[in-house]
This record gives sequence, structure tokens and C-alpha cells, in this order.
Amino acid sequence: MSRLEQLKRNLKPGDAYRRSDLAKWSKSVDRHASELVAKGVLKKLQNGLYYYPKESAFGKVPPTDEQLVHTFLKDDNFLLTSPNAYNSLGLGTTQLYNTMVVYNHKRHGQFKLGGRTFDFQRKYLFPKKLTSEFLLVDLMNNLDSLAEDHNKLKAKVMERALEAEPNKLEKAVNQYGKVATKKFFASLLKNSAALTYAV
Repeated sequence: MSRLEQLKRNLKPGDAYRRSDLAKWSKSVDRHASELVAKGVLKKLQNGLYYYPKESAFGKVPPTDEQLVHTFLKDDNFLLTSPNAYNSLGLGTTQLYNTMVVYNHKRHGQFKLGGRTFDFQRKYLFPKKLTSEFLLVDLMNNLDSLAEDHNKLKAKVMERALEAEPNKLEKAVNQYGKVATKKFFASLLKNSAALTYAV
């Protein structure tokens, strides 16, 4: 068996690889990677990433955003989101954004992975998954970068915040909110607590 075949046997369809991953199985990694790309086994992506496409009934399946980010970071500790996620809050936001946001502990800056732009933002704290409370806080953290009318959006956030569970929202504000965001929610949380106590 050739060294190229040995390398190929270690690869799994549907997985993404960095050059350093391939180097574990080849002493001539650049030559072997180029040969596998030429044969159509691997697809070369940006930033030294490769992808072994999985075949489906509809053809080759592209890598998921999660796969690309995991391989790029060599880490599972990240949160993948987008300003489009704010649309799920029912605040009337309708703008669509092309950039994916990656909250993580390692990288900062914009990188192209698989033809898409990912905005890596280094954060000390972020949840493991998106919640409505986190999205409300995150929206206010990033209000200046959104295309919607800011005053109208603030009013909608106030309405939505009053419907949220006060304890969950307060925890999200304290953990993830910027200074201005904490000030914005302070009176809302105080009023919510007063209403809860009165009931």
C-alpha cells in the first residue's frame, strides 16, 4: 500500500482537516494533499483547511459551519450565532446578514472558511447554546451594528424583556452584558422584580 493510500485510509468522509492534522499521517503532506485534491478526494478550503466530502443521493455534501469552526479552532468550546438569530425573538427585525459570529476563547478577527466569512470574537463568557435571554442581551450589546431603527428596537426589547423570566434574564445580563447593556436592563429588571413581588 502506498503512503498516499495510507493517508487516505485515515480520512473520514464528512470530516474537515487542517494541514497539521494531515501531517500526522504523512511525511510529504503538501504533495499528498495536492494529489488527493487533484483526485477529488479532498477539497481545499481557505486558511489551510481541507474537507473530505461525504456523498449523498444529491451529490457531495458541503461541510457544516460547526465542522469548519471546530477544525479551524481545534476546539469545541465556541458558540456559533448570527445577527439573523435576533429575528427569532419576534421583535420585528427583518434584516438578513451574511456574516456568522463565533464567540470563542482563542481567535479574534474575520476569517473565510469554506467560502463564508466568520467573525471570530474572543469572549471570556458565552453560553453553550442560544437562549432567548442571551439573544436579548446580545442584541443590546451589538445594537450599534444593526441596520434597524435603534429606538424602535429598544422599545421592542423592553416589551420582550417584561415577558421573560426575570431570574433567567438577570443572570444573562450579569454574565454577558456590556456596561451599557446592564444599565439598559437595570430598571426593567427592577420593575419585573417589583411586579413579581406584588403578585
